[in-house]
Amino acid sequence: MLQLPHQPLQVAAVPSQRLPARDDQAGPWHTEAVCRRDEAGLFFAPSKEPTAARLAREEAAKRVCARCPVMVECREHALLQPEPYGVWGGLTAAERRVVLARRRRREVELKKAASTGPQIAAAG
Repeated sequence: MLQLPHQPLQVAAVPSQRLPARDDQAGPWHTEAVCRRDEAGLFFAPSKEPTAARLAREEAAKRVCARCPVMVECREHALLQPEPYGVWGGLTAAERRVVLARRRRREVELKKAASTGPQIAAAG
């Protein structure tokens, strides 16, 4: 992990939970999340975290997300809540805001197209 020489990487204190392997798939998606096992502190910023340390921590968190079997479910959870902090499903809070803005624009465009679509078809 990238660290600045005189500024050690500080990680927020988030309790890590070790979970037993599951034989069934009936439980909630988050029981399979890789972040719950080892690296939970990577996903949330400590107070007054320097920019370089934040970027390094977020990249490390995204690497954990990339190997997670429930990354898509996690991302959708964070987008639907919406989760205002941390890395969820491989996206930072800022990246999730961009995704949500795009989804809202797409919904508006689809509604607009649906309301004008029949009129155009009738005129043609």
